[in-house]
Amino acid sequence: MTIQVGDKIPAVTLKAVAADGVKDATTDEIFGGKKVVVFAVPGAFTPTCSAKHLPGFIEHAKAIKAKGVDTIACLSVNDAFVMDAWAKDRGAGDKVLLLADGNADFTRAVGLELDGSSFGMGVRSQRYALIVEDGVVKHVAVEAPMKFEVSRAEDILAAL
Repeated sequence: MTIQVGDKIPAVTLKAVAADGVKDATTDEIFGGKKVVVFAVPGAFTPTCSAKHLPGFIEHAKAIKAKGVDTIACLSVNDAFVMDAWAKDRGAGDKVLLLADGNADFTRAVGLELDGSSFGMGVRSQRYALIVEDGVVKHVAVEAPMKFEVSRAEDILAAL
């Protein structure tokens, strides 16, 4: 079942890309006691994700954080090394925390997996964004297939 407003973020361990390297990060550490915007993409270095989705959140990070957001996180079903390279390539710095969901554990737990087999990508995440306060989902924006209309940084900024 797809995660809904009012649901608690599931307990999963992800890999977080930080300035000092890659580390384990539990969802309790990421979301507990914080206001977090998390957006997910089908893949690092893919066209819309690299040209629009991640850059939009990097560009609007200051305005989003000014609305009381502690962390902006980007999640993808990629390994931590790909996410680290993508963070450096896009200049994410400390504006956006990149999270690797390499085995799609989080993606499956929130019910937002995508079968990308026809593109040679296997199981991936749907494109979406969530606003989460102290581990509880307050806003859900899931894109229709092949669309980029509701999970953009501008949309989330407006929802805050």
